Amino acid sequence: MSAARIILDRDFQVGKVPRRLFGSFVEHMGRCVYTGIYEPGHPEADERGFRQDVLKLVKEMGPTVVRYPGGNFVSGYRWEDGVGPIEDRPRRIDGAWHTIETNAFGLHEFMEWAKAADVEVMEAINLGTRGVEAARALVEYANHPSGTYWSDLRRSHGAEEPFGIKLWCLGNELDGPWQIGHKTADEYGRLAQESAKAMKLVDPEIELVAVGSSSKSMPTFGSWEHTVLSHTYEEVDFVSMHAYYQEHDGDAASFLAEAVDMDSFIEGVVATIDAVKAAGKHTKQVDISFDEWNVWYQRGLNSDDQPHQVAKEWKTHPRLIEDSYSVTDAVVVGTLLHSLLRHGDRVKIANQAQLVNVIAPILSEEGGPAWRQASFWPFARMSELAQGNIMQLVVDSPKVPTAKFGDVDAVDATATWDDEGGKLALFVANRGLKEATEITLDLRGLAPTSVLRAELLTIPEGGDRHVANTLENPEAVTLVPLDSVGIEDGVVNLRLPALSWAVVQLETTQI
Repeated sequence: MSAARIILDRDFQVGKVPRRLFGSFVEHMGRCVYTGIYEPGHPEADERGFRQDVLKLVKEMGPTVVRYPGGNFVSGYRWEDGVGPIEDRPRRIDGAWHTIETNAFGLHEFMEWAKAADVEVMEAINLGTRGVEAARALVEYANHPSGTYWSDLRRSHGAEEPFGIKLWCLGNELDGPWQIGHKTADEYGRLAQESAKAMKLVDPEIELVAVGSSSKSMPTFGSWEHTVLSHTYEEVDFVSMHAYYQEHDGDAASFLAEAVDMDSFIEGVVATIDAVKAAGKHTKQVDISFDEWNVWYQRGLNSDDQPHQVAKEWKTHPRLIEDSYSVTDAVVVGTLLHSLLRHGDRVKIANQAQLVNVIAPILSEEGGPAWRQASFWPFARMSELAQGNIMQLVVDSPKVPTAKFGDVDAVDATATWDDEGGKLALFVANRGLKEATEITLDLRGLAPTSVLRAELLTIPEGGDRHVANTLENPEAVTLVPLDSVGIEDGVVNLRLPALSWAVVQLETTQI
């Protein structure tokens, strides 16, 4: 058995926990909307068609903000198609995912669903096939009280009061050749700048996200951000980041260490933002919206669950990328959340993609049940318990050799402390595949008085690291009590089995 030590000092803090860090994403893709959050006629659906079984799980999971309606979908989307009487809405081809979009679910339905789910809305606009006028009109439709064409049209559609959407994405992944309306950095930067100006003339209180690189591996990564921000720095509040991770060729050790890559990615984008700020002599601070992240098994263009493969037949809401998440995947998701929280001084928004069915923590069956994936649990607990201040940690850990990153810490951790309530939450993972680890948490300036909660996610008895929750066995992977936590002479001790993620919440007093 190996040993690790974590030191936490009350006076060394990263900043306040940004509550928008625990966001999610609903795209018109696959079965995320249709038969996911919305399925009229389902036994659990209400009069609006919202699945209450799914909504209950969403509330338990605890997302704070949800990005909508895309994603690649938005780059070919006419938002006007999704408002007004449902029977009058057109059926359209969605080229992004090669499906038929019925438009039975649109902006008004999503705003009602978001209210029911108690989440903030993050609305994306189409800067692929459309531009300044459509963007400006959508803000007027959504946010202007009354007395103009677009605001009165909204009122005629049943929404007397404005929606008051404050958070807007200026397009999606427009650096990607796959994107409808793909652009160079200069082309996008100028369009985003002018769209932002027009949108803020309608509502100066909105917050805007410029499109960053679609991934760290893009050949234009870094230069894209620099060029786009050179155009838009004064108009936007955030630049986006997207990253997806998967296990390659059975290399579980490297996969479990992918938070190292996320750390590096974030720090690279921060450096670019600050370089543009300095060069432009700007005084405002642009931060990061990591508005797509997750584990995603991208198996290639010829796989059955890839959109290119379904091009032979146009369907409504086909099954697309409905990955099943194992214990291993859930531990990785936990460490990615650690990385986001560690950088909460600059990453102010993050959206796990997506919410239901499509690479999602929640799965549902058409006409059938809904259930939690293994990856549901780290998100749910961190959204619930990460309160107050993000703490700087010093971690002295045994190392795990990896092919991709070299030697990395077996123990990955982050923590928050609520100075008003006195509660400290430690989120910690053992990335080692073989050895359990004894961990001591040494607190400076704080005295632990009791353990309020201690829960563990690990390989269930009799299973292996590939165990996942299924329709037949929806609770194969869940949180179980972590019984090894103790307090002795002001030091917290705990034992984590190999391949595990845990949360420990403590009552503390200041000393």
